[in-house]
Amino acid sequence: MSDVTTNQTPARNRDKPWLMRTYSGHSTARASNTLYRTNLERGQTGLSIAFDLPTQTGYDADEPIARGEVGRVGVPVSHLGDMETLFDQIPIEKMNTSMTINASAAWLFALYIAMADKRGVSRGDLAGTIQNDIVKEYLSRGTYIFPPAPSLKLTTDTIIFSVAEVPKWNPINVCPYHLQEAGATPVQEIAFALANAIQILDDVKASGTVSDEGFARVVGRISFFVNAGIRFVTEMCKMRAFTELWDEICAQRYGVEDPKLRRFRYGVQVNSLGLTEQQPENNVYRILLEMLAVTLSKGSRARAVQLPAWNEALGLPRPWDQQWSLRLQQIVAHETDLLEFGDIFEGSHEIAARTAELKEAAWAELATIEKLGGATQAVETGYMKQKLVEANSARVSAIEAGDISVIGVNMFTESAPSPLTEGSDGGFMTVGAGAEDEQIENLKAWRAARDTDAATAAVENLKSAAREGRNIMEPSIACAKAGVTTGEWGRALREAFGEYRAPTGLAAASAAAPADAMTKAHEHVEAASKALGRRVKLLVGKPGLDGHSNGAEQIALRARDCGMEVVYQGIRLSPEQIAASAVEESVHVVGLSILSSAHIR
Repeated sequence: MSDVTTNQTPARNRDKPWLMRTYSGHSTARASNTLYRTNLERGQTGLSIAFDLPTQTGYDADEPIARGEVGRVGVPVSHLGDMETLFDQIPIEKMNTSMTINASAAWLFALYIAMADKRGVSRGDLAGTIQNDIVKEYLSRGTYIFPPAPSLKLTTDTIIFSVAEVPKWNPINVCPYHLQEAGATPVQEIAFALANAIQILDDVKASGTVSDEGFARVVGRISFFVNAGIRFVTEMCKMRAFTELWDEICAQRYGVEDPKLRRFRYGVQVNSLGLTEQQPENNVYRILLEMLAVTLSKGSRARAVQLPAWNEALGLPRPWDQQWSLRLQQIVAHETDLLEFGDIFEGSHEIAARTAELKEAAWAELATIEKLGGATQAVETGYMKQKLVEANSARVSAIEAGDISVIGVNMFTESAPSPLTEGSDGGFMTVGAGAEDEQIENLKAWRAARDTDAATAAVENLKSAAREGRNIMEPSIACAKAGVTTGEWGRALREAFGEYRAPTGLAAASAAAPADAMTKAHEHVEAASKALGRRVKLLVGKPGLDGHSNGAEQIALRARDCGMEVVYQGIRLSPEQIAASAVEESVHVVGLSILSSAHIR
């Protein structure tokens, strides 16, 4: 009897499942290590490390600007001892480790390598990824430190070092993911990400330190971290467009002959921007549908997938919430017959047409960026940021107007109480204040126990390498082994390179709010301004280290376009700076955007 009539699956060759990860880390290295080992025992096949904001922005836990941020949105790693604790009892020579780290990527990579050297693990056995995409930090995520030129130099340093010393490592994950989180359209995601990758490869080639053969290997180690939203047919076509465009760019622009080295290698976390606080249980279905976009089509299937938890619009996921997302991946990979077939969309006219449409529009946007001088110029002039602010404004306005449907938000808003959020914890995990105090005490003990002279000498060598334009990686590894801290590494390079404030994108951006609502708001502003005797003036402040500026930007944009005078100076301001600006600018209203809950401390 055939499998058609018995519903039994015949013997088929199944493709190997993608790497399964959950993005996690919190409180302390010890607590995060326990979480990682638990997740691995439950079937997770790779690690995805979330670092806290001080670690991401090159500060120590005891610096004033880090107060309230330590361990809150990720794990704090202040020195080699923390890295060793984080990976205690985890065989790194067998592990594929992804680290979401960018401005300080060279440092965290150096700590990981120093740990491997100390364990006697060959660098050639290390497999994993550092995100290391600084361009998208200027555009969306906000954890940049240095100006674009030296930041891109750090990126090329890690790439050149990695290809030679750690050949199984992906030294960069170009990240259209965060562009979608900032409101990018599919075309902008494709074009901005590819422009970024082109800029990086052009810089590596221009460095003169890599042979033609070596450059092809560099191309082959470029990976991408992509987003997948709810419009999963378009999202799947976006992945196919990415795959085809990257192959064409690698062949035509860089002359890479080996098709394996031209492969679009990407991992995915599905959309977090679309997860809702209202009726959050519905997010489970959103996550599943978004995952299908990157797994159904074999020709452009993701190599690694990490899914957010259903409650990430509420707060930090609990271990059970992460397990639920992992089980979703496992059911798709192991219970269905998805991995037994070829590309089920091959030959579809609809899929081919939508893919071609996206490619054509992306080529046009790439040409615009090339005319500006490439991705770096498009960042420094504010072009990319402006386009993202406008796109996000259009998205928000479409939701408000009902042109984009969001169940529980602007459709079917009536709901029975959810048992998932009725517990004493509200349905999510919180980080206790004790984690920060513990990290600070451990940091003080680390400094007291190390060889101070060796640490000082290592930092001086690091500064010299930075000023002389030498590759930063070996001096950073030497710093790690000498007991240098994250804040000391960051401070040394701040001295060498300076710090940077990125364009806000508001100056030339236009809002897309519904006309009726804007008219009414404008009338109220005019009346208030008349009563005050001058224009209503609003200061929008973004304190703390969190760089996700969507909310602050949209408030500033709407306020400006309904007639207010707006002061918005960008991200990462201290309370003292905001207060001084409010007095100096004589504002009537101060609004704050704080996403990391750092203000609680």
